[in-house]
Amino acid sequence: MVASDIQLYSEGRTKARAYFCYLFSKNIPNRLPSLSQEMIMPRLLKIKADLENCEGVYLLDNKGIQVSSTFTSDREITEDLGKIRADRAYYYRAVREERCSITDPYPSLITNDLCVTASAPVYCENGDLKYVACLDMPFDEVLKIAHLNTLDSFFGKFFKYAYAAFSLALMAIAMLLFFKGIGSFFFNEISLDNFKIKDVFEATILLTLSLAIFDLSKTLIEEEILGRHKEHNISGPHKTMVRFLGSIIIALSIEALMLVFKFAITDPDKLMYAIFIMGGVSLLLVSLAIYIKFTKLKIDE
Repeated sequence: MVASDIQLYSEGRTKARAYFCYLFSKNIPNRLPSLSQEMIMPRLLKIKADLENCEGVYLLDNKGIQVSSTFTSDREITEDLGKIRADRAYYYRAVREERCSITDPYPSLITNDLCVTASAPVYCENGDLKYVACLDMPFDEVLKIAHLNTLDSFFGKFFKYAYAAFSLALMAIAMLLFFKGIGSFFFNEISLDNFKIKDVFEATILLTLSLAIFDLSKTLIEEEILGRHKEHNISGPHKTMVRFLGSIIIALSIEALMLVFKFAITDPDKLMYAIFIMGGVSLLLVSLAIYIKFTKLKIDE
């Protein structure tokens, strides 16, 4: 395994999970009365038979205790009966997310090679968790399932290059605004002896816009080009949008604060305009909070 394999798995993970979710939903009975191990295991073994290179299948109860043997391609491992798997990702992820999930690659206890476990919760008729069905697949086989087709690869590269071009352009604009803002200190001779509120406000506006644009381009480069996705409640394009809106809110808040001081000194009759900007900032904050709430709910579904 090389780093590119992990990248491929990360890019195709959604596709692989959808495939295993389809297998579980098609074969495993769920939310039915009188669900039992005898009803589920034959269906789980059928999935194993359909998957040529499946390493093994087994069943956990609602507390994470293995209630079936581990059925591999050539034997039945009865020693696994009664083992506690509650601390394994394939158990607590399926329970927490209440849906089919797949783990990150990890060394298999059966073959010692890297494998991925797909798991799905099984509920009884009243909605209580009854079992968690588990299926181990070799990492190489999961990569084949998650393999992106030619069209996916083409557009993936196209969007990456497009994001790179836009990010560099935004970075250039941010640098121009930054140098223009810094330059205003020298052109307008801003100093302790020559301190003009108007010149300071203009320099602050330029530097604030530069910071907001720079932060946006940094986020685009890290997430869309370098692929450095960190663990967040909000991720991917949603996180980029949140960062962008956050930068705008910060910039507008600073502008509103500066206008309050400016109008309070020079023209108190115009303070109402600063209040309007503050109201806009408050509306943006409320809208951003609603966006984060509903985006998080959509990701967690």
